[in-house]
Amino acid sequence: RITLLELMMVKVSDKNSVTCEEMNVFIRHADFLAVCFQEKCGAVLKLTSAADAEDEEALVTIRLLDVLCEMTSNNGQLEHLQAFPGLLETAVDTLRLTHLAGKQAVNIFTATHAVTGQEEISHPAVGFKSHLIRLIGNLCYKNKGNQDKV
Repeated sequence: RITLLELMMVKVSDKNSVTCEEMNVFIRHADFLAVCFQEKCGAVLKLTSAADAEDEEALVTIRLLDVLCEMTSNNGQLEHLQAFPGLLETAVDTLRLTHLAGKQAVNIFTATHAVTGQEEISHPAVGFKSHLIRLIGNLCYKNKGNQDKV
C-alpha cells in the first residue's frame, strides 16, 4: 500500500505529464483516499510510543496525507476535496491531537524536536503536523465556508 501511494504521489506531483483522463481518475480516487485518511488518521498517534515506531497503518496514513496534500495543490482536485464531507474537520482534529501528543511525550511530529545533535531525522512522522497544516491551508484556499469552519 505504501509503494502504491508513493507511485501515486510521483504521478500527482508531476503536473506536466498528467492527461485529462488521468486527472479524472485521480478525482475519482480522491474520495477513496480521503475516506481512508479519515478512518486511519488516529493510527499516527500510536507512533509516540517506541514500540509502535514501525506501525504499518501509521505509515500508510502518513503517505495518504502526503498524497492528499499534493492533490489539494492542484486546482482540478482542490475544489472536489474542499467539498468532501468531514475531511477538513478530521484534519483539524488530528492536528489538535498530534499537538497534544507531542506535548505529553517526545514530540516526533516536528523536526525541531526530532533533531538531537547532528543525527539525521529518520522518524517517518517528522513533518506530519506541517503536512496537516498544509492540507488545512489548501482546503481553505479561496473557500470562505472552510475558512469560517477553521
